[in-house]
Amino acid sequence: MEAGPGKMPRQFLCPVFGSSLWLALILQSLISSAVTYRRPVSGGKRQSFLERTLILLDVNTRSPVKVLNDNFLSLQLDPSIIKDGWLDFLSSKRLVTLARGLSPAYLRFGGKRTDFLQFHNLKNLAKFRGPGPDYYLKNYEDDIVRSDFALDKQKGCKLASHPDMMLELQREKAAQMQQVLLKEQLSNIYSDVTLTGKKLQQHADTELIQCIAWLVNQSLIMHYFSLFPLTEPNSYRTMAARSVNSSRLAQDYSLLRTLLQSVRFYSRANLYGPNIGRPHKNANLLLDGFMKNGGSVVDAVTWQHYYIDRRVTKVEDFLKTRLLDTLSEQITKVLKIVQTHAPEKRVWLGGVGPAWAGGTNNLSDTFAAGFLWLNTLGIAAAHGIDVVLRHSFFDYGYNHLVDQHFNPLPDYWLSLLFKRLVGPRVLAVHVAGLQRKPRPGRVIRDKLRIYAHCTSFHNHDYVRGSITIYIINLHRSRKKIKLAGTLRNKTVHQYLLQPFGTDGLHSMSVQLNGEPLRMVDNETFPELKPRTLRAGRTIAMPPVSIGFYVIKNINAYACRR
Repeated sequence: MEAGPGKMPRQFLCPVFGSSLWLALILQSLISSAVTYRRPVSGGKRQSFLERTLILLDVNTRSPVKVLNDNFLSLQLDPSIIKDGWLDFLSSKRLVTLARGLSPAYLRFGGKRTDFLQFHNLKNLAKFRGPGPDYYLKNYEDDIVRSDFALDKQKGCKLASHPDMMLELQREKAAQMQQVLLKEQLSNIYSDVTLTGKKLQQHADTELIQCIAWLVNQSLIMHYFSLFPLTEPNSYRTMAARSVNSSRLAQDYSLLRTLLQSVRFYSRANLYGPNIGRPHKNANLLLDGFMKNGGSVVDAVTWQHYYIDRRVTKVEDFLKTRLLDTLSEQITKVLKIVQTHAPEKRVWLGGVGPAWAGGTNNLSDTFAAGFLWLNTLGIAAAHGIDVVLRHSFFDYGYNHLVDQHFNPLPDYWLSLLFKRLVGPRVLAVHVAGLQRKPRPGRVIRDKLRIYAHCTSFHNHDYVRGSITIYIINLHRSRKKIKLAGTLRNKTVHQYLLQPFGTDGLHSMSVQLNGEPLRMVDNETFPELKPRTLRAGRTIAMPPVSIGFYVIKNINAYACRR
């Protein structure tokens, strides 16, 4: 849970130094860590204030403050994959393996273009004009439909080995289409995306999208009968020259719920909405009216958050605490509206990414974007947001987790570690700073963001009762963190993520504890090996880095059950 002021209820903020407990911890740490405050050797370089600051960290292990959905970190695919041709390649062994790594999760097929998705029950809606990439890809698509010779059943899925030549043709086609898609995003004028009966039949079995969804969700029924009718209805006027008011939207949702319940096959379907954009004035009014008139018909309230405009070009903008804090402010607004009308209703972040309009090249797909992504997961969990859907697992633009060469990007590796180490039970964090001069310490805490959960029960490397702490260090200097209270003198497993290579924060590669992360082959992940920190050792967070720390054998009461 985040430690910075203004982001959490008062009882979860840094304790007052006057309390006897924290005074004792401070005195104890001053004695055991006196080396932190020793005077520099004569003639040596004087330590800066930030270098000689020690952070004391403790976690309340008695009970969780929030309990999230097991599928808290989930995924989204954009309908653009229909338009740019990638739909036929989702059965790739590499993509299926990467999707499996993020299970369990929900998979939402949606985005702005969902509002412009049309269905035509025609065998061949348009003739392809060859002999460009479309001509050959069309014939290849027909081959996929006609033959199973390249497909191999594995755990409920059929996996395809696509020839390199076809993948290169598809990348050529996608590169051409990407410019069209980005132009639509920037102009906010969208063309229709058509799904034909033939295409729907082709992908209605388990080969492609359902194969991915089965892997990440392990339950097709849970996902395929879940509906998100519209995306950002508050922006519909600018996208489609039509407006949707809250009363009409609530009526339409109520009618849809009635229709679903009248058909046995869909009677148990889940319905989510209204999936508004960032909760500014118009979106807030729409959400308030929707909740008042029809909030009871949805299974969870959904909304979206993108931090910045894609025109941002500086990596420093991704590190601004003011930017990171906008999510906490938006969540507070949404929860206030929802709790006014339906206090028990779950809230989902139904679409999130570093930047809207497809993301920012050489930023949204780099290590720097990981600060925004992990900040999203930490803040959302601390506020009790039930599910966060990352836009997107794989598609055009730069917000995705996997690129068009099927290589995992930094945010993917971060997500994989989160899935393996972080469980749904959120714990309260207590932070105090030791400083020579009396200072409020807000800058330190805002740039050093600390969250704690029970370790995932799905990870059999750790016994129940273990705790996972994840930390974002936005400082340009190293930060030292001393585990105190219940965490003191415990063995710690460190998973430290830093950019790999000479590009720094612009790097599209990641190293874990100094070792670069790369897929071994299309079906094998690298070993995510921790570094053991001996009991009582101070955690040293390098500048602008991300770390996961598992406190073993702590036997935390909140994490045993």
